[in-house]
This record gives sequence, C-alpha cells and structure tokens, in this order.
Amino acid sequence: MENEQLMNMLNRDIADEHAAILRYLIHSYLEGEDSPLGSSLLSRAREEMWHMHWLGMIIGKMGGEPDLTPAPYPHDPTNRKTIFKSYVAYEEKLIPHYMKEADLVEDLHIKRVLQREAWESAMHAKKFQKIHDKLTPEQAGSLPGEENELSETLVEKIQTIVEAKYTQMLQAIRDAWVFQRNGLSGWQIIDFSFTKMKQLAHMAEEIAENGIEPRFEANIITAPAIGTALKNSLESVHATHGLHTDLKNDPEAQKHAGLMANLDLSLKQETYEADEIKDWLK
Repeated sequence: MENEQLMNMLNRDIADEHAAILRYLIHSYLEGEDSPLGSSLLSRAREEMWHMHWLGMIIGKMGGEPDLTPAPYPHDPTNRKTIFKSYVAYEEKLIPHYMKEADLVEDLHIKRVLQREAWESAMHAKKFQKIHDKLTPEQAGSLPGEENELSETLVEKIQTIVEAKYTQMLQAIRDAWVFQRNGLSGWQIIDFSFTKMKQLAHMAEEIAENGIEPRFEANIITAPAIGTALKNSLESVHATHGLHTDLKNDPEAQKHAGLMANLDLSLKQETYEADEIKDWLK
C-alpha cells in the first residue's frame, strides 16, 4: 500500500474514533461523571482518545497531515436503551473493519495498532451491551440530563469557551503529532493538550448538568511551521484567558462556586502555558 493511500485510510479511521470520543464524552457529561453510567462512558471516551492518538502519531511520523474532522456517529437518541444499542452496533462494525485494514498493511507496528483497535472495539461493544442489558426500566425509557437553570446569555458564554477550548485542544494535538520529529517540542505541546482537555471538561460539564449538549464545534485547524504554530498558540491562550476572565466577572456565573473554582484554576494554567510558550519562542 502506498504511503498516501495508507495515510488516507488512517485519516478515515481518525474521523471514526473522533466521532466516538465526542459521542461518549457528551453522553458522559449529561449523565454526570460521578454517576455509574457517566464514569463508564468517560472511560470509553478516554480509550477512544488513545485509539485516535496512535493513528495520529503514525500519520505525523510519516510526514502526513492528520484530518481532525469527526465523522458522523449514527445513533438512535430516543432513549438510553436505543442509544446504547446504537453504541454496540457502532463498535461491532469496527472489529472486521480494523482487521481487514490490518491485513492490507505490511508495517508490523501499524498492523499491530489496527489489530489492537479491533479487539478493543470488541471489548467496548461488550461493555456497552452489558450496560444496555442492566438498564432499569426507568433508565431504559428515559434520557439523561436535568432541567436547565442557566440563562441563555450564560449558556452562550460557556458554549463559546467550549468551542475555543475544543479548537485549542485539536490544534495542540495536531501540532504534537506533526512536530514529533522536532524532538521534545512535540511532547511539550501534547502535554498542554491534556490541560486544555480538562479546561474544556470544566465548561462542558457545567452546561451538561443542565441538560444541554456541549457545542463541540471547532474553528479552522491550521497547518503552520513550528515557529508560527507556537505564536498562534500563544495568541489563542491569551484569547481564552480573556474569555475565562469575562466569565469569572459575570454576576450569574459567580453564583456557581464550582464554576468559579474551575475558572481560577484555568486562568492560572493559561498564565503558565503562555509563559512556557514565550520561553520556547526565545
């Protein structure tokens, strides 16, 4: 298989894994991370993140450009029972898909990665089937989420930060994959992507607790050289620092102690990130 053909195939796989991450994350936030269903979904989302990461690292090492546009995740949103049934079907279709791809490649590392994605997808399907079968009648016939207690203005402010942090996180992941050949810089960048992911979770959880799906919509992911990428990253961190500061000063937001604590942490983290990036640029 030619390199371009292989990278196109892996990019399609990234899109599928990306879709699974978003679906399971959103559902987890709606259920509540501290609930049994929410924590289980969060675990699956984290495992899908590893799947996506392995594929992206391969593409970056090959000198390719990862496509970070998620594929659709077909599911029946009628109730929890139909949702989890959809999850089982989605994961089960990936098993023969990845095994077939593994048979097409000669590189032993890539072959092993694809085979691992196949048997871990099988494990996910079994776990979702187990959840499906154990749903109580009340759970099975209902949907997650609580009644919204936030104003439309506050929700929009938080959604804007969700979008910005989601974009930042994807950009950092892309840069880390592509710049891994630059040495330590790639790993420093991906370390920041983990922080951005947690900052994203703080905001997404806040609105999901009110029965609203977080708006995981990214802006344009750019493909600059490393120097420009770091400058762009610094500007982006300054921008979200401003958004976080504005939200912290919002009187309605100040009524939510947990949100205020998370904002304090995010602001400190962004100051740290900005200072680190400034040093790298020197």
